[in-house]
Amino acid sequence: MPGPDYEHAKQYVIQQLERKLPPMTYYHSVGHTRDDVLPAAQRLADMEGVVGEDRCCLLTAACYHDIGYIQRGLEHERYGARITAKILPAFGYTPPQIELIQRLIMATRLPTNPQTLLEKIIVDADMDSLGRDDFLKTSHALQNELAARGVEISPDGWYIHQLEFLGSHRYYTDSAKCLREAGKQRNVEQVRRLLAEFQASQQQPG
Repeated sequence: MPGPDYEHAKQYVIQQLERKLPPMTYYHSVGHTRDDVLPAAQRLADMEGVVGEDRCCLLTAACYHDIGYIQRGLEHERYGARITAKILPAFGYTPPQIELIQRLIMATRLPTNPQTLLEKIIVDADMDSLGRDDFLKTSHALQNELAARGVEISPDGWYIHQLEFLGSHRYYTDSAKCLREAGKQRNVEQVRRLLAEFQASQQQPG
């Protein structure tokens, strides 16, 4: 019996994200899924020794984890899990595989509390950018996305928010800790400097 057609399932969802995501999804864009989360999930799966059916379901969940943004931002994980359950049977996924993929999508919901290795991998992949050199770029993309939805945050308020988020965040797999923890700490220091510089500039007269 043939297994799931992962490659075509991936192609399909990437096309859907390209065509149907709202234009204000500056952070939760097709690039976030295709160029950030999926490669991170592949890399962590390799390092953690995930193979076979588990690997297929993990990578499928990485591809589909933000499909819910096509319908709405709030509760997008729940909507994404429902959409995924409607799509994947056409690509040969079985009900147990789809249920696993849905659980992995839901594991990315904040605040995260992953229990299994696969859940830990997808959560770490979703937060891969926190430890990368392009963190500030992705951070500002998220700020712009929130502003487009009417959530305006002042520059110093945004830096404070990012420091709080970085401070509360943890990587769950040893592989992600090895790859990204040191970079995350550098990003914490960078945001602290930016916040201090902004606050100092606001205190200067005239």
